[in-house]
Amino acid sequence: MTSTASSSHPTPTSAPPERAPAGERKPSAWLRGLRRFGYRAQESSGDVRAHLVPPHPAPSSRLWASFGLSRFTAGQANRILGWAGPLLVTLVAGLLRFWNLGSPKAVIFDETYYAKDAWALIHRGYEVNWAKNANDLILEKNGHVAIPTDASYVVHPPVGKYVIGIGEWLFGFNPFGWRFMTAVLGTLCVLMVCRIGRRLFRSTFLGCLAGALLMVDGLAFVMSRTALLDSVLVFFVVAAFGCLVVDRDRSRERLAAALPVDEHGLVRPDAHIAETLRLGWRPWRLLAGLCLGLAAGTKWNGFIYLAAFALMSVLWDVGSRRVAGARRPYLAVLKRDVVPAFVSTVPVAVATYVLSWLGWILSPTDGTGGYFRNWAATAGKGGHFTWLPDWVRSMWHYEHEVWEFNTNLSSPHTYQSNPWSWMVDGRPVSYFYESPSAGRDGCPADAADKCAREVLALGTPLLWWAACFALLFVLWRWFFRRDWRAGAIVCGVVAGYAPWFQYQERTIFYFYAVVFAPFLCLALAMVLGAIIGRPGSSERRRVIGAASAGVLVLLIAWNFIYFWPIYTGTAVPIDSWRSRMWLDTWV
Repeated sequence: MTSTASSSHPTPTSAPPERAPAGERKPSAWLRGLRRFGYRAQESSGDVRAHLVPPHPAPSSRLWASFGLSRFTAGQANRILGWAGPLLVTLVAGLLRFWNLGSPKAVIFDETYYAKDAWALIHRGYEVNWAKNANDLILEKNGHVAIPTDASYVVHPPVGKYVIGIGEWLFGFNPFGWRFMTAVLGTLCVLMVCRIGRRLFRSTFLGCLAGALLMVDGLAFVMSRTALLDSVLVFFVVAAFGCLVVDRDRSRERLAAALPVDEHGLVRPDAHIAETLRLGWRPWRLLAGLCLGLAAGTKWNGFIYLAAFALMSVLWDVGSRRVAGARRPYLAVLKRDVVPAFVSTVPVAVATYVLSWLGWILSPTDGTGGYFRNWAATAGKGGHFTWLPDWVRSMWHYEHEVWEFNTNLSSPHTYQSNPWSWMVDGRPVSYFYESPSAGRDGCPADAADKCAREVLALGTPLLWWAACFALLFVLWRWFFRRDWRAGAIVCGVVAGYAPWFQYQERTIFYFYAVVFAPFLCLALAMVLGAIIGRPGSSERRRVIGAASAGVLVLLIAWNFIYFWPIYTGTAVPIDSWRSRMWLDTWV
């Protein structure tokens, strides 16, 4: 069977035990005291390569023999399954996200900004001011409306709007067109989480399970069917994370290949190699920098992920060199890896961000171009930085104004929420609501009362409530078991969640949490793997664990199906709608 092991350490080989590397220190008294809470120092196995690059478990000969496959063919089948499983989950996710995508046929919530901004960007290169009745005209004329020329002040970078605009360019300026690309990216996120989970856990099953959990998360689902920027942000953040995970594996493979092999054929640590080896060209890290630049070019919190992921990647290098035998891994990374890591991520991301403004930069400077495009030549004339190009000074002024707006926004909103409530679905956001009478807009003709049609950005409650416990588990796993996978998941959650706590007075919304929803699904998949148990566990333990995990997954899937009407704007009798308002704060 596919392994669901909750530890990345492989089963020790039968080779002679490895002696502790010279200079290795015994755990301190403080660390020894932590053992009562489950602390475990990194254990050594006979082969260092198994620690640097844990192999995917070999397919069970008994399982594949039941299908009449030889062991060689079974190995090929296992590799095929590594793609077939994620693609199957992705296919189902895509069918769900594209089903009746153009409904509601309305401009819902902040689509009133981003759908129109996207249309203006791909035609003008900058955002414009629309008439107050523009939404009605767009729906009435199926998008065949004149585009204004007066520049508009906007507070988010252009990448996400360009992405939304691709769908409008392909399918028209209508609800399906402006939601198309977010549905595409939301579907691809499921595929990426499947593959990332497979690589993290060395288990196709757990990878597919993580992707399936994201597939049935109500918040990710609703955001994938709405033309908002956050779904685009999620895609680039998850893509960057996946690139860094691949980079970690590739760099550790190079490190393992350079280490000496003893007479038993086992790879042994070597302090000199571990401290001096240059890991060379790392294209996956460059690609991560590009993705993080596109994330920042969608919403500014992409820069927070840039800082968090860059630091995480460097710490992974420290761990790699330590496992390879480095006595001073931090010093080795400082000499060999920090500068290449910085150059591969930060300058690449910043350059990508600046290039995303190219439409604004190239717009006219005579007052008919983008907002503030002519600031340096008018209100900003003079000063200490006149030696800089006008577009740089104008852009810097624009960014400063946006910073002031974003950090001081405090206009009350009906659906604003405090980040303390996000993990428990305290205050979801209603994107659309109407009360059709019987026989209209999908309301049954025999309905005794009016119906309700709503699109509610609500995370699947059982999934998010279970994820609260999953977060505690991965925190314990990271701190006490030194599990890098748990640390990576924690990093993804903290970078998307923690910054909002400093804005207690700012107007913020629950749907901002969608950026770390994929990491919650990975955390929950890790917990489910632990519940199922390691491959070496007794059959009774595995059966009980698999049954328990299966019940939880089925309950989450049922919960998603139960809330399907209020995720998709399907008309239901008002009493049926009320029965789904589990908390008073959901109304």
